[in-house]
Amino acid sequence: MKAKTAAPKKKSAAKRPEARKPASSNGNLAPARVRAILDRLQAAYPNAECALHHRNAWELLVATILSAQCTDARVNMVTPELFRKFPTPQAMAQASLPALETEIKSTGFYHNKAKSISGAAKRIVADFGGKVPNTMAELLTVPGAARKTANVVLGTAYGIAEGIVVDTHVLRLSNRLGLTQSNDPKKVEQELMQIIPRDHWIQFSHELIHHGRQVCIARKPRCADCTLESLCNTPDKTWSSH
Repeated sequence: MKAKTAAPKKKSAAKRPEARKPASSNGNLAPARVRAILDRLQAAYPNAECALHHRNAWELLVATILSAQCTDARVNMVTPELFRKFPTPQAMAQASLPALETEIKSTGFYHNKAKSISGAAKRIVADFGGKVPNTMAELLTVPGAARKTANVVLGTAYGIAEGIVVDTHVLRLSNRLGLTQSNDPKKVEQELMQIIPRDHWIQFSHELIHHGRQVCIARKPRCADCTLESLCNTPDKTWSSH
């Protein structure tokens, strides 16, 4: 008598990882919520503008390059004397690196920053007739002008909404508000551009930067004083109404 062969065991289906819910699933990206955030920021900071002191696009470009890893307040202390000595791209293009380094030393990373502003001056003189270009493509060819810097110049100096400035405050608050889940500034900008109306791209970054400095402070956010508190679901609030 032949022994019965055991029926082959059925392979259990591999357990699929639970799909990650999109940010919009909890209403964070609902148009009404985004509109409410914009309205409240605009009401709280009706005159928000770039904190870097400047008189023209060239001064703004240089100040923005100097602001990397440095406070705007420190940059504003340095630039008056820098621009008194080297007021134009032509003058700065002719300045020696040691001379530039001496003027900007307190902003940090002064060797690289001096090379950047010297290179920017030379490129603008040689390729753009001494005038800071007003297109993203052209600005990105200027030494020291990555996308964030280019957005600052285009938006503030020329009123051109080509993108959204994503600095440390915009990056941090966009995550806290659930408008993005990325820590990559380029990706954050692209995601914000999908949900923020273009006519508010420039002001949105100014307002969020002011809010990050004055209320939603990184180390100890003042949630009880925050105009966005009832719209914010971040788990590490210092105070909550809901």
